[in-house]
Amino acid sequence: MVNKKKVKNLNKIQLLVNKKINLPKIKLNPAKVIEETKSKIENIYTNLKKEKEKERIRREKKRKLDEKKELQKEKKEAQKVKLDKNQKEKKKILLQKKLIIDNEKQVRKNEEKRKKVEEKRIRLEQQKIKDEEAKKIREEARKLKDEELRIKMLERQRMREEQIRIKEEKIKSKEIQAEKIREEKERERQELNRLKDIERQKRLDEEQKIREAARKLKYEEEKLRETENRLRQLEIDRQQDIERQILKEQSEQRAKEEELKLKEEKIKQAEKERLAKEKERREKEAELRKEEEKQRRIQEETQSALK
Repeated sequence: MVNKKKVKNLNKIQLLVNKKINLPKIKLNPAKVIEETKSKIENIYTNLKKEKEKERIRREKKRKLDEKKELQKEKKEAQKVKLDKNQKEKKKILLQKKLIIDNEKQVRKNEEKRKKVEEKRIRLEQQKIKDEEAKKIREEARKLKDEELRIKMLERQRMREEQIRIKEEKIKSKEIQAEKIREEKERERQELNRLKDIERQKRLDEEQKIREAARKLKYEEEKLRETENRLRQLEIDRQQDIERQILKEQSEQRAKEEELKLKEEKIKQAEKERLAKEKERREKEAELRKEEEKQRRIQEETQSALK
């Protein structure tokens, strides 16, 4: 700031010195002019010194004023710091008191909670003993139920075996009766063949009748072949129906049953398969017998035709 003022004053002096003054030409004494100019310059310099002194005094006053303000500010800051410190101490004391009270409350709460936990543990122990007793009772009941199921299964098994035995006896009796019927039919057939041979011998003399008999035999042979094919197809269809039925029964069984029921189902399935095989065997034997009879009849008819 001082430097700016100095520059400003110097500029003024320079302006005053450099200023061109247009004056009419007057005859003056040069010495007098120089003396007057010199006195003016001295006055300007004196005024400048006075201004500088005043500026220095103002700066000094301002500096003292700033120092005083700074001291007041420092005092206020110190008071504020002291006040904050006192407040912090008070807060700290209050916080400690509150913490002590909270700790006492927490101790009481923990003690109550400990009592409740102990009571709950005792109840759980008692409940555990009751659960063990109930588990033993359930285990005994389950064992009794398993024993009952096993006895029932054995009883059903015995009944099934008895029924199977009765069925087998019936089947055997039927087979014996069928065998007797087949033997009777065979005798009748042989008798019929004998009578046919006699009749055929009588017709040997008639050529037309022989041709008719030959056509008839051929027709009957075709019919027998058709009947044989039809019977074979019926047997195949029947076997397929039986297989589909068995598969259907197996697929309808429950996948998740108790162990005793599973054993019982396995036994039933084994019995069914055995009966089905036995039935299939008997049917195959009957079919073979029929086939043999047909072949024998064809051979006999062929021999008769040749005769």
